[in-house]
Amino acid sequence: MKSRSHLLTLVGTALLGAVAGVFAWAAPAHAATINYVALGDSYSSGVGAGGYDPASGICERSPRSYTALWAAGHPGTAFTSVACGGATTDDVLSKQVGALSSATTMVTITIGGNDAGFVSVVTTCLLGTDGACSFAPHARVIVLGYPRLFELSPSCGLFGMDLAKRRTLDAAADTITGVIAGRAGAAGDTFVDARGAFAGHGICAGSPWINTTTWPVTDSYHPNSTGYRSGYLPALVGVTG
Repeated sequence: MKSRSHLLTLVGTALLGAVAGVFAWAAPAHAATINYVALGDSYSSGVGAGGYDPASGICERSPRSYTALWAAGHPGTAFTSVACGGATTDDVLSKQVGALSSATTMVTITIGGNDAGFVSVVTTCLLGTDGACSFAPHARVIVLGYPRLFELSPSCGLFGMDLAKRRTLDAAADTITGVIAGRAGAAGDTFVDARGAFAGHGICAGSPWINTTTWPVTDSYHPNSTGYRSGYLPALVGVTG
């Protein structure tokens, strides 16, 4: 079994991998209740799905996030989310891991996108040229990645990004996925690739599961409610039951 320090080490090194998602499963055989804590950034708080809990403020936690949906689908779960839109690795370490305790039996996290400048990168690609868009205590741990944002259809609508920009951003997602998968494997953990779960449902698809530029702007380039329910949730259930 892996210790809590293993989880914290993985979070701390997520910056080196640019983005990472960690799923820690540690329910003892005798435990009647799953004590689940969701950590991380907007992809864990549910930004993009709407229906935000007013009490969560700028963190924008949604009951439509994959974390809340998983908890709702598993009776007997004591669920706490401290995930927050805009969170960085430092935020997780300084503000969120305090929610963990010896009673915690399950942890999920996505983190690193904000460390890597996710918002500024997408904004640069949206507004800039093609050239400007190019850029370089007791747990089983499962690492989840992020989906590709776009479908590579010839056209993405009147105001959509052109194909070259979409290829660049999707290629970056592939690179990040490789890094995360490699780090997970080196640590003896399992990597779950989110790209397959969202295949055919990126921005520009007939039925997209990811928001394009939208209002509120913080929802942009995040999964919509269908993406959390039909993309991330099945990926999570696939490794937990």
